[in-house]
Amino acid sequence: MQSQGQSLPIAHKGLVFKTSPSQRLFLIMPSQQKKIIFCMAGVLSFACALGVVTALGTPLWIKTTVLCKTGALLVNASGQELDKFMGEMQYGLFHGEGVRQCGLGARPFRFSFFPDLLKVIPVSIHVNVILFSAIFIVLTMVGAAFFMYNAFGKPFETLHGPLGLYLLSFISGAQEILFHFCLKFTISSDKEGSYGSCGCLVMILFASEVKIHHLSEKIANYKEGTYVYKTQSEKYAISFWVIFICFSVHFLNGLLIRLAGFQFPFAKSKDSETTNVAADLMY
Repeated sequence: MQSQGQSLPIAHKGLVFKTSPSQRLFLIMPSQQKKIIFCMAGVLSFACALGVVTALGTPLWIKTTVLCKTGALLVNASGQELDKFMGEMQYGLFHGEGVRQCGLGARPFRFSFFPDLLKVIPVSIHVNVILFSAIFIVLTMVGAAFFMYNAFGKPFETLHGPLGLYLLSFISGAQEILFHFCLKFTISSDKEGSYGSCGCLVMILFASEVKIHHLSEKIANYKEGTYVYKTQSEKYAISFWVIFICFSVHFLNGLLIRLAGFQFPFAKSKDSETTNVAADLMY
C-alpha cells in the first residue's frame, strides 16, 4: 500500500514523472480555482504598478509646517502669535508648493527639484529614490504578467511542477536581492542590511532624506537670505503610504501562491525529484 508522503508516478505527454503530494495537489486542483487565485495576484500587482506610477508624479509624499525662527525671535512671539510665523509645505519627488509666513503675510511659492534644488538637496539619495521607484514599477508589471500567464497558460509544461510557477513569479519578489546590494552602495554602514523590497528601499531612502538630511528645512530656506525657517512638524502623505501598501501586496501575493497549494522552493524531499522514462519502455 502506498504511504501518504511517498511519490506517485504519473504519465504526461509520453513521459513518466514521480510527483510529490504538493505537485499532485497542483495537478488535481480545479483549474477555475487556480485561475481565480492567480488572477487576484495579477490584478493586485497591476493595481500596485498603477498606484506607484501615480504616486511618483504627485507632490503628496510629505506635508510639513515650518516656523520663521528669525521673525518669531525679533518680536518674541509665543502662543497664538506664532501662527503668524507658521508656514506650510507639501512636496513629492519632482515638485512641490507651500506658503511662507514671517509676520508680513503669506507668501505662496512653488519649486521643482530639477534643476532648482540640485545644489541644496542630497542628489544621490534623491535620484536613487526615483530610480528604485521606477524599478519597482517595472518589476511589479512583470510580476503581474507572470501571474496572468500562470492563470491562463500552462507554465508547468515548460518547467514541470510548482517550482516552475515559483520561478515564473520570482520577479515579483526579486526586489529582495536589489535591496541587499543597494544598501551596500547607497548607505555607508558596517551593519548587515535586512532584506526587503524596492518598495521598502524607496521608503527608507526617502525617510532618511527627510529626517536625517532635513530636506524640508533646506527647501524652506532656499533663496531666503534674511529669514531662517525651522521644521515644526512633518507627516507622510498619501503617496508615501501607497508605496507602503504596494510593498505589502508582494507578501500577500506570496501567500496567494501558497494558498494555491504550492510548497515553497527548495523545501521538497528527494522523493519529489522527477524521473523521465520513455513510455514505450514500460511495455
